[in-house]
Amino acid sequence: MHGVSAAEFFELLLEDAAAIEYERPLVRARAAGAEGGELAELERVKLLALQVREAFAARRRRESELSALFDTANDLAALRGVDSVLTAIVRRARQLLGTDVSYLTLHDAAAGDTYMRVTDGSVSARFQSLRLQMGAGLGGLVAQTAAPYATASYFTDARFRHTDEINDGVHDEGLVAILGVPLIRGSQVIGVLFAADRTERTFDRSEVSLLGSLAAHAAIALDNARLLEETRAALDELSTASRELRAHSASVERAAGAHDRFIDVVLRGGGVEDVAAAVTEALGGCITVVDEGGRVTPTDTGAVAELPPDPAAALTRARSTGRTVRDGSWWTAAVTVDSELLGGLVLHRDDELSDSEQRILERAALVTALLLLIRRTAGEAENRVRGELLEELLSGSTRDPDGLRERARRLGADLDRPHAVVVVRVEPRCRPRALAAATHLAATRGGLAGTHEGSVVVCLPDLTPDAAAATVRRDLSNAGAGAVTAGGAGPARGPGAVAAAHAEAARCAATLVALGRAGTSGSAEELGFFGLLLGEGRNVRGFVEATLAPVLEYDARRGTDLQATLQAFFDAGNSPARAAEVLRVHVNTVTQRLDRVARLLGRDWSSPARALEVQLALRLHRLTDEVPG
Repeated sequence: MHGVSAAEFFELLLEDAAAIEYERPLVRARAAGAEGGELAELERVKLLALQVREAFAARRRRESELSALFDTANDLAALRGVDSVLTAIVRRARQLLGTDVSYLTLHDAAAGDTYMRVTDGSVSARFQSLRLQMGAGLGGLVAQTAAPYATASYFTDARFRHTDEINDGVHDEGLVAILGVPLIRGSQVIGVLFAADRTERTFDRSEVSLLGSLAAHAAIALDNARLLEETRAALDELSTASRELRAHSASVERAAGAHDRFIDVVLRGGGVEDVAAAVTEALGGCITVVDEGGRVTPTDTGAVAELPPDPAAALTRARSTGRTVRDGSWWTAAVTVDSELLGGLVLHRDDELSDSEQRILERAALVTALLLLIRRTAGEAENRVRGELLEELLSGSTRDPDGLRERARRLGADLDRPHAVVVVRVEPRCRPRALAAATHLAATRGGLAGTHEGSVVVCLPDLTPDAAAATVRRDLSNAGAGAVTAGGAGPARGPGAVAAAHAEAARCAATLVALGRAGTSGSAEELGFFGLLLGEGRNVRGFVEATLAPVLEYDARRGTDLQATLQAFFDAGNSPARAAEVLRVHVNTVTQRLDRVARLLGRDWSSPARALEVQLALRLHRLTDEVPG
């Protein structure tokens, strides 16, 4: 061969030269004047070299396809998210087939159409959001026949039904050649995988086969996702059922435990406080016991902050419905006997109460009603006995002092201890509530309580009269007894001393009212001799104004303090000099002020008779000014 050999074709193969390069040896041989046989042999070698080149290219292409399929299988084996797997499949389809665009559509059974699930290489937003009617377009043909279809020129192909919506979307994307293969699950086509070019192109059999393999993997990914979702849903249902079963078992156990606690409270003679403690242990939160008006009961101290905004309204709703009522984070159960409302239980807890927990609270309200009924029955009997004993003590009958002492001892009272006697004045409508609170106070402190001559009377041991009166006023006011006026006297030792102390306490209460100090407390010792002078019907303010009105009006009008000068004058034993020292002014100033007083009250104001009235009026004026509010 004239300088040309078959080795050149091997070199071209090694260089992976283009097919056109294989013509160069033949061109040189012809130029060198090679004979016909030699040229024919070179042509045969060229064709063999090109066949080898095509075989190598096909093998490389097959290796690339197998690698892509292997990577896709790895994606599925790694249980990656279905979105990422489908995105990878569509991207690989575009790369392996060398198309401009690839995309995947899925059927929407609920909407009755097909929608774009994943796209790669797409530039049209309209195309990416396209929804296709079932059976329309090339994809509809693929779905109906469950077989792949390809078109080299989409708009001129009449094998499938064209629609304006699909044509507009394909036109926006600029697609011309389209290949579609079905995604099959079982015997059902669930979607279509597409590869498309923006120029005319004929897809060969290997490309159709490759896209079909990728579609099979996409169908597996979707089926795995469905199975995984169903498995997760089943596990969630199983977990939910298990949690509900555990919660139900726990609620049954908690209800049984609370029921046992309630029974134990009743059998061992416990009180409402024990029921509240049992509810708190079973349900958590903070429990408050209220009376029929929604007020905190005297036995439940420090729980006012745990009441709803309108406890009375919540209690009324709970009574009418017979069920637990929620108001924000408060839960109220009514305590009733027949149709009578005795009070309620208010639970403060931030999280919601389940039905079983509400039953526990309602059961606690039922047990509370039983305990209150028992307590009320026993209390009525004991209060009647206490009232009868106090009535005998106040009547002054001491024919059997030892018998009185024994009866008091059985009630938990010791008549030989020093007792303060408190007489309480309240409005008639508030008297039952005042008596109930007074009876409770006396029972808890080892005293006696009852009513006598229209007033509530309380005897408390080991307290001074003023402290006892203040305690009684505070407790009865807190119990809703309205304005409470409490006068105290004592101490009284022995059965025979109670009646006298009562008379003094009654005069003290009357004096407080006469002084305009209704709603306050005081003792006979605190009021001094005024308690002996004043009583029902005395017009204290009228006496003060009649005696001191000119001085009081002058002070009010001029901003002076003549009444203080008068008081200092009397306190100093009618000595202007000593009064000046107390007031820290010059003696002439005191003299001038007293002259002013003489012009206002008359020249005889310092006479013994007038001076006593002036001093008494000054004292009464100071006492009435001490009235709160």
